[in-house]
Amino acid sequence: MQPKWGIRGMAVAPHSLASQSALAVLREGGNALEAMISAAATIAVVYPHMNSIGGDSFWVIHAPGKAMGGIDACGGAAGLATRSWYQEHGIKGAIPFRGPVAANTVAGTISGWGAAFELSKKSLGGRLPLSRLLEDAIHYAEHGVPVTHSQSALTEKKRLELSPQPGFSETFLVKGKSPATGSVFYQKRLANTLRQIAKKGTNDYYRGELAELIAKELKQLGSPLRLDDLQRHHAKLINPLHLAHSLADVYNMTPPTQGVVSLMILGILDQLKLKQFAVDSPEYVHHCVEATKQAFKIRDQHITDPAYMQKHAQEFLSPSFLKTLANKVDRQRALPWGAGRGPADTIWMGVIDGEGRCVSFIQSIYHEFGSGIVLPKTGINWQNRGCSFSLDPKALNALEPYRKPFHTLNPALALFRDGRSMVYGTMGGDGQPQTQCAVFTRTAIYGLDPQDAISRPRWLLGRTWGQTSDTLKLESRFDPALVQQLRDMGHDIEILAELDETVGHAGCIIREPSGILKGGWDPRSDGAVASF
Repeated sequence: MQPKWGIRGMAVAPHSLASQSALAVLREGGNALEAMISAAATIAVVYPHMNSIGGDSFWVIHAPGKAMGGIDACGGAAGLATRSWYQEHGIKGAIPFRGPVAANTVAGTISGWGAAFELSKKSLGGRLPLSRLLEDAIHYAEHGVPVTHSQSALTEKKRLELSPQPGFSETFLVKGKSPATGSVFYQKRLANTLRQIAKKGTNDYYRGELAELIAKELKQLGSPLRLDDLQRHHAKLINPLHLAHSLADVYNMTPPTQGVVSLMILGILDQLKLKQFAVDSPEYVHHCVEATKQAFKIRDQHITDPAYMQKHAQEFLSPSFLKTLANKVDRQRALPWGAGRGPADTIWMGVIDGEGRCVSFIQSIYHEFGSGIVLPKTGINWQNRGCSFSLDPKALNALEPYRKPFHTLNPALALFRDGRSMVYGTMGGDGQPQTQCAVFTRTAIYGLDPQDAISRPRWLLGRTWGQTSDTLKLESRFDPALVQQLRDMGHDIEILAELDETVGHAGCIIREPSGILKGGWDPRSDGAVASF
């Protein structure tokens, strides 16, 4: 597969209609932020098993000549979401993954769209109205969209588990059955909700008529979320984390995301001089996996809502600290590995416009279909991100009112020393930092084009969406000799399919100093690169 080319603008998404929505905005003179708002709205409609407007999102943004920026559009826990509230509802061990009691955090992504819209107007000369940016999404929700194989297969996989949840069957099933691939999928209630947002603005979701309706529906279903939880929520403009890599300045999202983990892996590998090994050799995979183990240990000890952290995440990216971690890597043997964080369903998308303005974006509802509940009048499928909270008060991610949950989400952006810029990322829980490692090292260190870097076989240590084992998973296209050598080094290997969704849906766009754009999309997804 060859990379896609462009010069006036490019977008990549795990669903082709989302990348086309972004491209249409770019063709009309919109900037990268406006294009991403449109893509975010569209993919919330056309890829409903992976994300929705009832979830969270994060943005990393760069415009030439301006400081790096980011948007934290993560919602906090409800004011009523206390350990005693769960005990009163008969829940003592852990917060359930599904149902209204799992819908315990504010959905922040619409606030992120609003923050990006205002930033676009104030700093980038954005001129397109919000109604235009949501136009495609409203059309697809009202008039239908073809069901992808991914949506059909995942709906069937989760049908029995989720059918009891309020609103799930009416929204995602057809006469009690999963929709067939290629059939037309409608979300007319969601279309009306998007129209309301387009007319009244994103603030209506949190402090207007729509907020009152959302809060009423959540309460009626049994969620602890209330109107004042929505009203107190605001997206936050942040300064992204920064890794001074030998080849690039690499940026990622701040906690409560694991963005620092993705940067730590690259920093450790930079210390280990990864380029001495051939790309996709046993030594290459081994070092990437062992660097991941070191970074995950720091994550599991420290990373949570930054208001509760003892150290600033940037401290973990200092050269001295990264060297300490690099020295712990055994170059010959696999270190023992324990349990991972678990699954996450997400979408990552990237846009670079003709002026070189870059957006790396990620939007999620956590597990497949989130909490599984769909609000009856608004048609919003609410996330279950808050089920990641612990009911143990001594836990790192202990449940507290208004606390932000830990997120696996982390969008990445790199500015190379040679003048190139790159946006890249993926979905997939524990797999996100690992696939980012594969894409960055293959492009930056070994000089592969984005499509080759994404299409080559990938690995995954631990868990991601749909997986519960903590093995080192390898796609079957890896050389059997490589697999055996990794086993000899002590890795517990599990073989996946040739192109397996388990390793995520990645994307990447690189902009050359000349303005030429190169992009790659993941053949494991229903995605595409769109450019002109």
